[in-house]
Amino acid sequence: MDGFLSTPLGTLVLIAMQCLLVIGFVMVSLLFLVYGDRKIWAAVQMRRGPNVVGVFGLLQTVADALKYVVKEIVVPAGADRPVFFLAPMTSFVLAMVAWAVIPFNDGWVLADINVAVLYIFAISSLEVYGVIMGGWASNSKYPFLGSLRSAAQMISYEVSLGLIIIGVIISTGSLNFSGIVAAQDGDLGLLNWYWLPHLPMVFLFFISALAETNRPPFDLPEAESELVAGYQVEYSSTPFLLFMAGEYIAIFLMCALMSLLFFGGWLSPIPGLPDGPLWMVGKMAFFFFLFAMVKAVVPRYRYDQLMRIGWKVFLPLSLAWVVIVAFLAKFEVAGGFWARWAVGA
Repeated sequence: MDGFLSTPLGTLVLIAMQCLLVIGFVMVSLLFLVYGDRKIWAAVQMRRGPNVVGVFGLLQTVADALKYVVKEIVVPAGADRPVFFLAPMTSFVLAMVAWAVIPFNDGWVLADINVAVLYIFAISSLEVYGVIMGGWASNSKYPFLGSLRSAAQMISYEVSLGLIIIGVIISTGSLNFSGIVAAQDGDLGLLNWYWLPHLPMVFLFFISALAETNRPPFDLPEAESELVAGYQVEYSSTPFLLFMAGEYIAIFLMCALMSLLFFGGWLSPIPGLPDGPLWMVGKMAFFFFLFAMVKAVVPRYRYDQLMRIGWKVFLPLSLAWVVIVAFLAKFEVAGGFWARWAVGA
């Protein structure tokens, strides 16, 4: 078996199996994420939520997915058919491809590249094209307006997300996620994690992630009360399902990034307890719970408020934080608290 894996064909088979493992984890997680999102929302509103299909309603998401698959695909008259079908595939595939550089444990990653952060930036900047293509190809005014809103919103908050991550990169001296997690390892457990030295940016990153993924209260590109569901209003059946799946996968990716950048990834919060992938998955589930709670309790913003927060509040604060962290790391303030590369990490 070892001899076969050392051959080109064996290497290809091994890579394909690893890719299928990651895809399987993300897709199975997607079923429970949608279920959990609906259950949390229902609990806040004192409802039961999904409770009919399967035990405790656990198979409700599967039933909904099958319903979408078997429905008829309706294409608007005058739509650009190739682009119309390419748009949801683009959104789904790009959201899935980003998981190639996400580590779940030490060495548990498809591509442990040195520029993993830049890879995430590149993929996230391309995801907006799926939304723009979907709105334009529908040959309708409301989807087109929704896609333009989404483009402006995602570009605006990508800037603040990038600057926040630059602060973490300055502290670590690495663009590799495994290196960022290794820099947070120490004898104090969760007190060694980057949430403490980069505390102000944790909140900005979380809010920017909500806006980047079009989650409430920043779901203006698809707000039913304003744009009749926005860029995906003309989609039905499987294409709509792909849009929805891509959105939830992107949300789960943001949960993984928060875990890796600020909360130690797979590291144990308590010294003495073993590290492992269960910590990583547990942290991601916790942050998705926060995403779901924000959706349930925070009212929707107006679009002018959304853009004003991004450009006039988050951008100056994140830019100022880059300068502050660079100063603190350069002069190794507090014994290298912001300069993990200077203390051997």
